[in-house]
Amino acid sequence: MAKPSESELQQAIMAAVRMRESDKDPDFMAKSLLNLNYRVKKLERLMVATRRYLHAGQSASDHKKLMVLIQEAEKASAVIEEDDLPILGLGRERED
Repeated sequence: MAKPSESELQQAIMAAVRMRESDKDPDFMAKSLLNLNYRVKKLERLMVATRRYLHAGQSASDHKKLMVLIQEAEKASAVIEEDDLPILGLGRERED
């Protein structure tokens, strides 16, 4: 399956945000897309840091950054309730 273009992905994300805001997501497709997009961004940052770490001679500072990114990716992959997620600037305001 071909990867969507950046504009196609942004269009899908905005549609998912609208679905979630209007509570019209009966099969959790919008929630799934938003969650997967969030996790993929974390994993992409981890890949960049891993490549840098391996290419640059495995420095201590790159190792520390890599460990932080691994922890962030693990947290993003953990099962958590929606209310525990940070506000991602997707048009939703948290009610405290």
